[in-house]
Amino acid sequence: MSAEVQVRTNEPPRLRVASRLGELWRSREVLVNLSRKELKVRYKSSVLGVLWSMLNPVLYLAIFSLVFVVFLRGGIPKYPIYLLSGLLPWTLFSTGFQGATTSVTGNAQLVPKIAFPREVLPMAAIGAQTVNFFFQFAVLAAFMLILFGLSFVGPSLLLLPAALAVLLVFVLALGFATSSLNVRYRDTGHLVDLLLLAWFWSTPIVYPAGEVAERMGDTGFFLYLLNPLANVVLAFQRALYGAALPGALAPGVHPPADLSWYWMRLGVVAAASLALLYLAWRLFFRMSGDFAEEL
Repeated sequence: MSAEVQVRTNEPPRLRVASRLGELWRSREVLVNLSRKELKVRYKSSVLGVLWSMLNPVLYLAIFSLVFVVFLRGGIPKYPIYLLSGLLPWTLFSTGFQGATTSVTGNAQLVPKIAFPREVLPMAAIGAQTVNFFFQFAVLAAFMLILFGLSFVGPSLLLLPAALAVLLVFVLALGFATSSLNVRYRDTGHLVDLLLLAWFWSTPIVYPAGEVAERMGDTGFFLYLLNPLANVVLAFQRALYGAALPGALAPGVHPPADLSWYWMRLGVVAAASLALLYLAWRLFFRMSGDFAEEL
């Protein structure tokens, strides 16, 4: 009596991180081409092209500034700078998360026909949104240079590349998980949309985190910071808004903490994101061998 053996048709039976990273490196041209394709499809037959990605933060800026500065009269100085410094990383996260979730099902015609590491698909979706992020960041950088010159350049700006790297690791981890689950359970994409709606308002983008700290106390604020995006957004705000307006670093706007606190929080989120990435990658790898049959 022979035991039944399950044969995976497209992938080896176990994820070996080192060798898989080598495969991904050898497939870097596929990754670049798929990212370029994502951008071309997005702006196909568009007159303004990539300028649309730069208009999105401007539109958000106009709407939220009108609501919170004119109508609700919030007490945050230079609110547009505060808003954009949190809105840009959130936009990268939300669009990258959504794009990665549907990346495998959206490229169903490629999966059974072309041999390449399937991880490239969510990575390409996030890569395309990262390119958009840099175009959008150029809008904020130009705005700040006009208002402040080079006065905001300082040590806190080093938080920017670190926060961006942590954000990309985190969104890639989530993207690996949801893109693989979305192949089998197509409701995953709709669940992600609902999750992002709640996640946006749980992150200090349009309201000040310092006020949350005051109202919730130490224990409540600790629980609030279990949201990884809150830590990433706070680092962006400290690097940009806090550097441009050091006088605004009051408890009512920012948490009452020095620069080392932001680095510590980023380190915690980075460690958790790397652990999550490994687990999500294993899930993706285990399920990817059946993608061709399930699509």
